[in-house]
Amino acid sequence: MYTLHEETKEITDIILAARDKAREEVGKSEPEAQFAKPMTWPVQCTVGPGLEGAIACESKVGYVNGSKGMLVYRGYDIFDLCAYSTFEEVSYLLVHGELPNTSQLREFNCSLARFRSLPMTLRRLGGFPVENINTMAALRIGTMMMRQRLSFRDSQSARPDPNTAISADEDSIPMETKPMGEPHAIYEFKKKQLERPKDARETQDESESVQSCMHLISGMATIAAGVARMREEKMPIEPDTELSHAANLLYMMTGRKPTPIEERVMDVALILHADHGMNASTFASMVVASTLSDIYFSVGAGIAALNGPLHGGANEQVLRLLQEIGPAAKVSSWFEQATREKRRIMGFGHRVYKAYDPRARILGPLAKFLIQEKKEMRPLYNTARELEKKVVTTLGAEKKIFPNVDFYSGIVYAAMGIEPELFTPIFAVSRVSGWCARILEYLDNNRIFRPRAMYIGEFDKEYVPIGKRGAKKNARKK
Repeated sequence: MYTLHEETKEITDIILAARDKAREEVGKSEPEAQFAKPMTWPVQCTVGPGLEGAIACESKVGYVNGSKGMLVYRGYDIFDLCAYSTFEEVSYLLVHGELPNTSQLREFNCSLARFRSLPMTLRRLGGFPVENINTMAALRIGTMMMRQRLSFRDSQSARPDPNTAISADEDSIPMETKPMGEPHAIYEFKKKQLERPKDARETQDESESVQSCMHLISGMATIAAGVARMREEKMPIEPDTELSHAANLLYMMTGRKPTPIEERVMDVALILHADHGMNASTFASMVVASTLSDIYFSVGAGIAALNGPLHGGANEQVLRLLQEIGPAAKVSSWFEQATREKRRIMGFGHRVYKAYDPRARILGPLAKFLIQEKKEMRPLYNTARELEKKVVTTLGAEKKIFPNVDFYSGIVYAAMGIEPELFTPIFAVSRVSGWCARILEYLDNNRIFRPRAMYIGEFDKEYVPIGKRGAKKNARKK
């Protein structure tokens, strides 16, 4: 089993150089006091549209310091994890809360290897016209097929008992309808609320356990690779038990065992995308989980959210943008026109980061390293570098806009021969470990998400029978 990095020391050196440069530029990465402390509920905070700035829960899984360009998983700096760890070890860390020892990692890897084979799930997925379906839609279908195959939650006896669960708001009525109840909200939380039914087979999981997480972390890679093969009208490839998670992903996609460099770069990419705070897909998965739906449905919600072009898929658009610009010599004129048109430049800026995204600090040099052997990729990379210089020296200085994770990740994947339509499924293959970790953590003190909307509509309108209503414009355009 691949665990060490002796064969790819140059990749380790690239990551450590990126770490040193980051620390030199931003100094010591201290956590922001207002976002790194225990909460006393209810909490007061400034909330913008889309719940921007809202505090929904406490978490020990991961932390993003946007002002310093800092990303932490369970207390460990992302640079150190990419330099020294593996995706399997990082997944264990996210789900279990601590780095594994040798025997724990061996057992975890064996479980992932055992769960990686999904012949029945892929056979069922093959009954759909996968070649004509959005890749993320196909991934979501495959995940639901895996759920049906592996979970006992479809049996009536496995449904959570609503009488023992906490509903939406009964213990916080004072927050909603004053002056009823207590003068202040009294919050109640309950631990696990699902018992394993006696008729469940041993091979079936609870859909909210660590085993469920391992099924999803392992199985989604197999499904994504199967989707890649089916889109080319090829048969899916069975995983190789001797290969790592990253190597198996590439092998099952291409039919070719990757080189140590390709394996390591994919492993680093998976680590970089594993978790990133309360982003849209993570929030979507947690909202579904909070209803006591199961983890497969919850992850399905994460896949659906990640499919949106404002979340996943930006690296696809970056490649198209670079191709549109053409040679590096045309960057300056293109940028001036784009600035005049107030055009958004894909791959730059981030909702959280007001410093250089640490993930981009790693992926940029990795892209440069990979294109040394890919002469056909050099013009694209040169255009990317010239565009980065232009944006950083202008928008970076003025508005703190820098490259984000998507700017170079597409070049990295393309250099390894991966089609753009598969970039977002690979994102999901990585992020599922973060989704699972945060779902399990939230379920320990579960409370259904229930924000409010401010009503700005009319009141006291008189109902008019349909025969007396005149022609009106539709409220929404077609």
